[in-house]
Amino acid sequence: MRVWINGRLLSDPTTPAVPVTDHGLTVGDAVFEAVKVVDGQPFALQRHLDRLERSAAGLGLRGLAVDEVRRGVGAVLEGEPIALGRLRITVTGGNAPLGSGRGDDPLTVIVVAAPMDPAPETTAVITVPWPRNERGALAGLKTTSYAENVVALAAAREKGASEAVFANLAGNLCEGTGTNVFYVVDGEVRTPTLASGCLAGVTRALVLEWFGATEVDEPIEVAAGADEIFLVSTTRDVQGVHRWDDRELAAPGPVTRAAAARWREREPELIGLER
Repeated sequence: MRVWINGRLLSDPTTPAVPVTDHGLTVGDAVFEAVKVVDGQPFALQRHLDRLERSAAGLGLRGLAVDEVRRGVGAVLEGEPIALGRLRITVTGGNAPLGSGRGDDPLTVIVVAAPMDPAPETTAVITVPWPRNERGALAGLKTTSYAENVVALAAAREKGASEAVFANLAGNLCEGTGTNVFYVVDGEVRTPTLASGCLAGVTRALVLEWFGATEVDEPIEVAAGADEIFLVSTTRDVQGVHRWDDRELAAPGPVTRAAAARWREREPELIGLER
Protein backbone atom coordinates (compact mmCIF):
# COMPACT_ATOMS: atom_id res chain seq x y z
CA MET A 1 0.00 0.00 0.00
CA ARG A 2 1.20 3.52 -0.84
CA VAL A 3 -0.17 6.65 0.85
CA TRP A 4 0.02 10.32 -0.09
CA ILE A 5 -1.50 12.98 2.16
CA ASN A 6 -1.55 16.75 1.74
CA GLY A 7 1.35 16.79 -0.70
CA ARG A 8 3.56 14.23 1.04
CA LEU A 9 4.20 10.58 0.24
CA LEU A 10 4.46 8.65 3.50
CA SER A 11 7.54 6.48 3.92
CA ASP A 12 5.48 4.24 6.21
CA PRO A 13 1.83 3.95 5.05
CA THR A 14 0.75 2.88 8.53
CA THR A 15 2.15 5.89 10.36
CA PRO A 16 -0.35 8.29 12.04
CA ALA A 17 -1.07 11.12 9.62
CA VAL A 18 -4.50 12.64 10.36
CA PRO A 19 -5.29 14.50 13.63
CA VAL A 20 -8.06 13.18 15.84
CA THR A 21 -9.92 16.45 15.23
CA ASP A 22 -10.16 15.95 11.46
CA HIS A 23 -13.79 16.55 10.49
CA GLY A 24 -13.83 13.48 8.27
CA LEU A 25 -12.97 11.36 11.31
CA THR A 26 -15.24 13.03 13.86
CA VAL A 27 -18.44 13.47 11.82
CA GLY A 28 -17.84 11.88 8.40
CA ASP A 29 -17.55 15.26 6.68
CA ALA A 30 -15.77 13.90 3.61
CA VAL A 31 -16.14 12.68 0.06
CA PHE A 32 -14.19 9.99 -1.78
CA GLU A 33 -13.59 8.14 -5.01
CA ALA A 34 -12.47 4.58 -5.70
CA VAL A 35 -10.56 4.26 -8.99
CA LYS A 36 -9.49 1.00 -10.57
CA VAL A 37 -5.79 0.53 -11.37
CA VAL A 38 -4.81 -1.62 -14.36
CA ASP A 39 -1.11 -2.36 -14.97
CA GLY A 40 -0.08 0.62 -12.88
CA GLN A 41 -2.47 3.07 -14.57
CA PRO A 42 -5.80 4.49 -13.37
CA PHE A 43 -9.03 3.79 -15.22
CA ALA A 44 -11.45 6.63 -16.10
CA LEU A 45 -9.57 8.99 -13.79
CA GLN A 46 -11.03 12.21 -15.22
CA ARG A 47 -14.58 10.96 -14.76
CA HIS A 48 -13.83 10.12 -11.14
CA LEU A 49 -12.23 13.49 -10.53
CA ASP A 50 -15.24 15.22 -12.07
CA ARG A 51 -17.52 13.35 -9.68
CA LEU A 52 -15.21 14.10 -6.76
CA GLU A 53 -15.65 17.80 -7.51
CA ARG A 54 -19.44 17.42 -7.73
CA SER A 55 -19.59 15.55 -4.42
CA ALA A 56 -17.35 18.11 -2.70
CA ALA A 57 -19.51 20.96 -3.98
CA GLY A 58 -22.67 19.16 -2.88
CA LEU A 59 -21.27 18.66 0.60
CA GLY A 60 -20.04 22.25 0.76
CA LEU A 61 -16.32 21.43 0.86
CA ARG A 62 -14.53 24.41 -0.68
CA GLY A 63 -10.96 24.72 -1.90
CA LEU A 64 -10.47 21.35 -3.59
CA ALA A 65 -7.51 21.50 -6.00
CA VAL A 66 -7.93 18.72 -8.55
CA ASP A 67 -4.42 19.21 -9.97
CA GLU A 68 -3.06 18.47 -6.51
CA VAL A 69 -5.11 15.29 -6.38
CA ARG A 70 -3.62 14.28 -9.72
CA ARG A 71 -0.13 14.77 -8.29
CA GLY A 72 -1.07 12.49 -5.43
CA VAL A 73 -2.34 9.86 -7.86
CA GLY A 74 0.93 10.01 -9.79
CA ALA A 75 2.96 9.74 -6.59
CA VAL A 76 1.26 6.58 -5.30
CA LEU A 77 1.42 4.90 -8.72
CA GLU A 78 5.18 5.40 -9.09
CA GLY A 79 7.42 2.40 -8.56
CA GLU A 80 6.56 -1.24 -9.13
CA PRO A 81 3.32 -1.26 -11.17
CA ILE A 82 0.19 -2.60 -9.49
CA ALA A 83 -1.27 -5.18 -11.88
CA LEU A 84 -4.79 -4.80 -10.52
CA GLY A 85 -5.66 -2.47 -7.71
CA ARG A 86 -7.60 0.51 -6.57
CA LEU A 87 -6.96 4.11 -5.70
CA ARG A 88 -8.85 5.59 -2.79
CA ILE A 89 -9.07 9.38 -3.00
CA THR A 90 -10.51 10.99 0.13
CA VAL A 91 -11.15 14.68 0.78
CA THR A 92 -12.24 15.74 4.27
CA GLY A 93 -13.30 19.01 5.87
CA GLY A 94 -9.92 19.17 7.60
CA ASN A 95 -9.19 20.06 11.20
CA ALA A 96 -12.33 21.36 12.94
CA PRO A 97 -14.05 21.73 16.32
CA LEU A 98 -15.55 18.61 17.92
CA GLY A 99 -19.02 19.04 16.46
CA SER A 100 -20.90 19.39 13.20
CA GLY A 101 -19.66 22.91 12.50
CA ARG A 102 -16.64 23.22 10.21
CA GLY A 103 -13.38 24.93 11.06
CA ASP A 104 -11.25 27.26 8.95
CA ASP A 105 -8.37 24.89 8.25
CA PRO A 106 -7.63 23.62 4.71
CA LEU A 107 -9.15 20.40 3.42
CA THR A 108 -7.35 17.14 4.06
CA VAL A 109 -6.58 15.28 0.81
CA ILE A 110 -5.50 11.63 0.91
CA VAL A 111 -4.65 9.26 -1.96
CA VAL A 112 -4.02 5.57 -1.30
CA ALA A 113 -3.07 2.84 -3.78
CA ALA A 114 -3.32 -0.85 -2.99
CA PRO A 115 -3.65 -4.14 -4.90
CA MET A 116 -7.00 -5.91 -5.08
CA ASP A 117 -8.20 -9.33 -6.18
CA PRO A 118 -10.38 -9.67 -9.29
CA ALA A 119 -14.10 -10.04 -8.61
CA PRO A 120 -15.75 -13.44 -9.21
CA GLU A 121 -17.80 -13.77 -12.41
CA THR A 122 -21.05 -14.00 -10.43
CA THR A 123 -22.26 -13.30 -6.90
CA ALA A 124 -25.25 -13.42 -4.54
CA VAL A 125 -27.21 -10.44 -3.21
CA ILE A 126 -29.91 -9.87 -0.62
CA THR A 127 -32.60 -7.25 -0.16
CA VAL A 128 -32.30 -5.28 3.07
CA PRO A 129 -35.25 -3.67 4.90
CA TRP A 130 -33.68 -0.23 5.33
CA PRO A 131 -34.64 2.20 2.55
CA ARG A 132 -32.45 4.74 0.83
CA ASN A 133 -33.75 8.29 1.22
CA GLU A 134 -33.85 9.67 -2.31
CA ARG A 135 -34.78 13.08 -0.86
CA GLY A 136 -31.96 13.26 1.69
CA ALA A 137 -29.24 15.90 1.76
CA LEU A 138 -26.59 13.37 0.72
CA ALA A 139 -28.59 11.59 -2.01
CA GLY A 140 -26.40 11.07 -5.06
CA LEU A 141 -23.20 12.26 -3.35
CA LYS A 142 -20.26 9.92 -2.78
CA THR A 143 -19.52 10.73 0.85
CA THR A 144 -17.74 8.72 3.52
CA SER A 145 -20.95 8.49 5.57
CA TYR A 146 -21.07 4.74 4.92
CA ALA A 147 -22.20 3.35 8.27
CA GLU A 148 -25.57 2.35 6.77
CA ASN A 149 -23.70 0.41 4.08
CA VAL A 150 -21.53 -1.29 6.71
CA VAL A 151 -24.62 -2.59 8.51
CA ALA A 152 -26.27 -3.73 5.27
CA LEU A 153 -23.16 -5.45 3.97
CA ALA A 154 -22.71 -7.30 7.27
CA ALA A 155 -26.28 -8.57 6.91
CA ALA A 156 -25.50 -9.74 3.39
CA ARG A 157 -22.40 -11.63 4.47
CA GLU A 158 -24.35 -13.39 7.20
CA LYS A 159 -26.50 -14.85 4.41
CA GLY A 160 -23.62 -15.82 2.14
CA ALA A 161 -23.97 -12.82 -0.18
CA SER A 162 -21.45 -10.16 -1.20
CA GLU A 163 -23.88 -7.29 -1.71
CA ALA A 164 -27.03 -5.81 -0.18
CA VAL A 165 -29.61 -4.03 -2.32
CA PHE A 166 -31.80 -1.14 -1.19
CA ALA A 167 -35.20 0.08 -2.25
CA ASN A 168 -35.87 3.80 -1.79
CA LEU A 169 -38.68 5.45 0.18
CA ALA A 170 -41.01 4.99 -2.79
CA GLY A 171 -40.36 1.24 -2.76
CA ASN A 172 -38.47 1.35 -6.06
CA LEU A 173 -35.09 -0.24 -6.72
CA CYS A 174 -32.27 2.12 -5.76
CA GLU A 175 -28.77 0.59 -5.54
CA GLY A 176 -26.43 -1.72 -3.68
CA THR A 177 -24.06 -0.65 -0.92
CA GLY A 178 -21.33 -0.04 -3.49
CA THR A 179 -22.91 -0.98 -6.81
CA ASN A 180 -25.48 0.02 -9.38
CA VAL A 181 -27.96 -2.65 -10.44
CA PHE A 182 -28.95 -3.61 -13.99
CA TYR A 183 -31.59 -6.19 -14.80
CA VAL A 184 -33.25 -7.74 -17.85
CA VAL A 185 -37.04 -8.04 -18.33
CA ASP A 186 -38.40 -9.49 -21.60
CA GLY A 187 -35.08 -8.80 -23.28
CA GLU A 188 -34.88 -5.15 -22.15
CA VAL A 189 -31.93 -4.05 -20.01
CA ARG A 190 -33.05 -1.67 -17.26
CA THR A 191 -31.48 0.31 -14.42
CA PRO A 192 -32.87 2.92 -11.98
CA THR A 193 -32.76 6.60 -12.88
CA LEU A 194 -30.63 8.95 -10.81
CA ALA A 195 -33.88 10.32 -9.35
CA SER A 196 -34.11 7.03 -7.43
CA GLY A 197 -31.36 8.33 -5.16
CA CYS A 198 -28.70 5.97 -6.49
CA LEU A 199 -25.13 7.09 -6.95
CA ALA A 200 -24.18 8.29 -10.43
CA GLY A 201 -21.66 5.49 -10.79
CA VAL A 202 -18.84 5.91 -13.29
CA THR A 203 -19.17 2.26 -14.31
CA ARG A 204 -22.96 2.73 -14.58
CA ALA A 205 -22.52 5.67 -16.95
CA LEU A 206 -20.05 3.77 -19.12
CA VAL A 207 -22.29 0.70 -19.36
CA LEU A 208 -25.13 2.99 -20.47
CA GLU A 209 -22.85 4.56 -23.11
CA TRP A 210 -21.11 1.43 -24.32
CA PHE A 211 -23.87 -1.18 -24.01
CA GLY A 212 -27.14 0.66 -23.47
CA ALA A 213 -30.07 0.27 -21.07
CA THR A 214 -33.41 1.87 -20.26
CA GLU A 215 -33.41 4.07 -17.17
CA VAL A 216 -36.65 3.48 -15.28
CA ASP A 217 -37.89 3.56 -11.69
CA GLU A 218 -40.05 0.62 -10.70
CA PRO A 219 -40.67 -1.56 -7.64
CA ILE A 220 -37.70 -3.51 -6.38
CA GLU A 221 -39.73 -6.71 -6.80
CA VAL A 222 -39.57 -6.28 -10.58
CA ALA A 223 -35.78 -6.34 -10.50
CA ALA A 224 -35.64 -9.21 -8.03
CA GLY A 225 -37.79 -11.28 -10.40
CA ALA A 226 -35.91 -10.32 -13.59
CA ASP A 227 -34.59 -12.79 -16.14
CA GLU A 228 -31.02 -11.61 -15.56
CA ILE A 229 -29.41 -9.30 -13.03
CA PHE A 230 -25.93 -7.84 -12.95
CA LEU A 231 -24.04 -5.44 -10.73
CA VAL A 232 -21.59 -2.80 -11.90
CA SER A 233 -18.94 -0.93 -9.94
CA THR A 234 -15.27 0.06 -9.92
CA THR A 235 -14.19 -3.16 -8.22
CA ARG A 236 -16.64 -5.52 -9.95
CA ASP A 237 -16.87 -4.15 -13.52
CA VAL A 238 -19.86 -6.19 -14.82
CA GLN A 239 -20.74 -9.03 -12.45
CA GLY A 240 -23.64 -11.46 -12.86
CA VAL A 241 -26.00 -12.30 -9.99
CA HIS A 242 -26.68 -16.01 -9.44
CA ARG A 243 -28.87 -15.55 -6.35
CA TRP A 244 -31.12 -12.76 -5.08
CA ASP A 245 -32.39 -13.63 -1.59
CA ASP A 246 -33.66 -17.22 -2.03
CA ARG A 247 -34.12 -17.06 -5.80
CA GLU A 248 -31.50 -18.80 -7.92
CA LEU A 249 -30.63 -17.56 -11.41
CA ALA A 250 -28.59 -19.07 -14.22
CA ALA A 251 -25.71 -16.63 -14.33
CA PRO A 252 -24.07 -15.11 -16.14
CA GLY A 253 -26.89 -14.99 -18.68
CA PRO A 254 -26.40 -14.05 -22.35
CA VAL A 255 -27.10 -10.34 -21.85
CA THR A 256 -24.72 -10.17 -18.89
CA ARG A 257 -22.01 -11.93 -20.89
CA ALA A 258 -22.50 -9.50 -23.77
CA ALA A 259 -22.28 -6.49 -21.42
CA ALA A 260 -19.10 -7.87 -19.84
CA ALA A 261 -17.57 -8.52 -23.26
CA ARG A 262 -18.34 -4.97 -24.39
CA TRP A 263 -16.76 -3.67 -21.18
CA ARG A 264 -13.53 -5.59 -21.78
CA GLU A 265 -13.44 -4.34 -25.37
CA ARG A 266 -13.85 -0.65 -24.49
CA GLU A 267 -12.01 -0.44 -21.15
CA PRO A 268 -8.53 0.22 -22.64
CA GLU A 269 -9.82 3.53 -24.06
CA LEU A 270 -9.89 5.09 -20.58
CA ILE A 271 -6.72 3.71 -18.97
CA GLY A 272 -4.07 6.34 -18.18
CA LEU A 273 -3.37 9.34 -15.99
CA GLU A 274 -4.93 11.82 -18.42
CA ARG A 275 -8.13 9.88 -19.13
